[in-house]
Amino acid sequence: MGTDHVFFHYIPRKFFKKLEGTDNIWEARVQYGNNFFRLLGFFDGNELVILNHAFTKKSQKTPKKEIIKAEQRKKKYFLQRRQG
Repeated sequence: MGTDHVFFHYIPRKFFKKLEGTDNIWEARVQYGNNFFRLLGFFDGNELVILNHAFTKKSQKTPKKEIIKAEQRKKKYFLQRRQG
């Protein structure tokens, strides 16, 4: 069973989605009052989600600089994990 299926048993798809054209970066959507926040992250295995940063999203499209930041942090995370 892939990570797509495991996680969606707990969080509705409208709040958590895989960003197309990325290195398996996922976006969690959170609303607090009238503010909408996005948290970008990735899976480490089938059950652990690493949320690496958040920002206020003002448009429909996720800013490329935020995706690049998430992908860089993902690479760093797995590199450090391999090095122990």
